[in-house]
Amino acid sequence: MLTLVVGTGRCGSTLVQEVLARHPSAGFVSGLDDRLPRFNRIGRFNGPIYRHLAPRQGESRARGQRWIAPTEAYRLLDRHVFAGFSAPCRDLVADDLSPIMERRVRSFFDTRARRQDCKVLFQHLTGWPRTGFLHAAYPELRVIHVVRDGRAVANSWLQTPWWDGWRGPDAWRYGPLPPPLRHEWEESGRSFAVLAALCWKMLMDAYAQARMVHPGGQWLDVRYEELVRAPNEQVARMLKFLGLEWTPQFEKGFARHRFHTERGGAYRYELTATQVAAIERVLDKPLRHWAYE
Repeated sequence: MLTLVVGTGRCGSTLVQEVLARHPSAGFVSGLDDRLPRFNRIGRFNGPIYRHLAPRQGESRARGQRWIAPTEAYRLLDRHVFAGFSAPCRDLVADDLSPIMERRVRSFFDTRARRQDCKVLFQHLTGWPRTGFLHAAYPELRVIHVVRDGRAVANSWLQTPWWDGWRGPDAWRYGPLPPPLRHEWEESGRSFAVLAALCWKMLMDAYAQARMVHPGGQWLDVRYEELVRAPNEQVARMLKFLGLEWTPQFEKGFARHRFHTERGGAYRYELTATQVAAIERVLDKPLRHWAYE
C-alpha cells in the first residue's frame, strides 16, 4: 500500500515519516537512493539498516544517517517519473496524469514495494500536495497530512537556506500568487514575512481542495502540535489508520525519538511584534479554519 506523508514543508512531516519508517512493515526511498538517481537503486535493505540506527538529531546528525534515512526522492522521481514532479508551479492533479506517466509511477513505487517486501511503502512530499495526481495512479492511496501553525511555518521558512521567497512570487518555485494574495502582499509593503505567511495560506488552500476530492477514509490530518504534546496517542492513531500494529520492534525504535514542544511559539520572539501582527492579519481566517487561535 502506497502512503504519502505530506505537508507544506517545515511542518513536522519529516519527523512523522522518520517515526513511521521505524515500523518493520515499512518501506521507503532513502537519501542514498536519491543521491544516485542514475542507478535507480530500489533500497532493498533500507528498512533493516535504518531501523538499526538511532534517530537523527538536528543538523549535527552524521552524514551516513542522512543518507540511509527516508527522503523525498525528488532527484529519482524527476529522472524516472517525469522532470517536473519536484517543482511544479501549481498542484499536480488527476488530470495531469497521462498513461505514460501512470506506467512510470506504478513501476517506480511497485518495484520498490516488492523488493523491500513491505506492507506499506511511505513517500514523503512537501510543498504542493500532488495527492490527486498519485491517487489517480493508486486508488487505494493513503494520505497523512501534517498540519502546523502557519506562523511557525513562515518563521521557519525565513530561516532556511532553500526558501526562495526572497526572489519574490514572480520567480519562486510555487508559481504566481493568486490576485487576492498578491494584493495582500503589496498592501504589506511587500514584506517577506507576509509573503512566507501567504505561501503557507496558498498551499493550505491546495491541501483543503485535495482533501475534498480524496476518499475520506484514506486521508488523515495530524496536527504537529498535538504530535509533540502526545506522541504515543498520535502515532497510535496513524498506525491504526494504516492497519499496522504497535509491535515490540516498533516500540524499540519509537522510544529513541524525542519530541520537542519548546519551538511552538518561537515565532513570537524570533520575529518582531510588527512582523507577527502583519502575519496574523493575513492568516486570520486560515488559522481559525485550521483551529489555531
